[in-house]
Amino acid sequence: MDDRPLAGYRIGVTAARKVEEQVALLERRGARVERAPALSLNPNHVDDEALRAATECVVSRPVDLFLATTGIGMKTWFAACERWGVLDDLVASIGSAEILARGPKSVGALRSRGLREVWAPPSECFEDVLEHLRGRDLAGLRIVVQEHGQSLSMVAHALRRRGADVTTVTVYRVASAEDPEPVFRLVDLIADRALDAVTFTSAPAVAALMEAAGVTGRRDEVVSAFQSDAVAACVGPVTAAAFEPWGVPTIFPERSRLVAMVKQLGTELPSRREGVAIELVDGRQLLLHGDEVLLDGIAVKLSPAPAAVLSALVANPGSVVARRALLAMLPSGQAGSEHAVEMAVARLRAAVGTRTVQTVVKRGYRLHVQLRPEARHLDEIGYEA
Repeated sequence: MDDRPLAGYRIGVTAARKVEEQVALLERRGARVERAPALSLNPNHVDDEALRAATECVVSRPVDLFLATTGIGMKTWFAACERWGVLDDLVASIGSAEILARGPKSVGALRSRGLREVWAPPSECFEDVLEHLRGRDLAGLRIVVQEHGQSLSMVAHALRRRGADVTTVTVYRVASAEDPEPVFRLVDLIADRALDAVTFTSAPAVAALMEAAGVTGRRDEVVSAFQSDAVAACVGPVTAAAFEPWGVPTIFPERSRLVAMVKQLGTELPSRREGVAIELVDGRQLLLHGDEVLLDGIAVKLSPAPAAVLSALVANPGSVVARRALLAMLPSGQAGSEHAVEMAVARLRAAVGTRTVQTVVKRGYRLHVQLRPEARHLDEIGYEA
């Protein structure tokens, strides 16, 4: 087994926290690392006065539904209330409500104070929390939403449109890196196709990089590079979801852990260089090597649009790729509407078989694959719509 699978690869790192650990993991596997912290070393700024006022508002009257989004946010809020002598009031207020928690870290923070969630999504995506509420009558319910470092004002507005009385609690705000120059340099490296991959350990880091790309006027080049050359490696689905508005395909491990992300890169990058072989659910073999597509050893000719769709689906085998993400990857001049995606998918099915590409209603499309045990890493590559 190759103990230096990343030898010869150049990888950008956007993390500020635990950066030494991540760099060591990558360099131990042979990678050349470019550091560019996108966020401050102390990114979570807490406005005590504003948080205390929000807390008083929360405990002032009964809460029907409480949405917890981050473990660090809940821990910080509980600690602040403990200093102010109102922790019991907050716990009692939350405890009287139906609690929905976004992921295991927020669940852990809640349970440490004796609070029990009613439901939490396995995906750790906040959108799935909202989906869980979609069929319910929210009229007249008081909902409290703990924000996760970035504003959830649009979420609050959407819930208010359904008749809910919504209070958002800003525990902290994420601050950008004090020195933006390394991020600007990283933007140039990505846009110039000088990197094989870039790692991301938080959604705010994705936002900070894309903001820097916009300021420098190279955002379109960065998006294009991620769509064709550089791998956007994320620690988990929440971080990966931050790329969805840009149509950037991502990879992330099944377990949201730093070591798992680095190990996945050690498998993904060499496989891209050597070509990607996938076993379809009907037993046929699909092989992509550069621009060449082989189905059971026979060359398949694809026009640019279906080829772009196939490339996105192969990068995320078995996982859903949203229509808007596929739309962003269509060749210039063909990305006018989602109808263009439907046409490209239809042409792809005509070339490789109707069962090869599955439609996932209201979400997008996925490649219908048969995963082998030794290729399990492919199942860990996901793009959630």
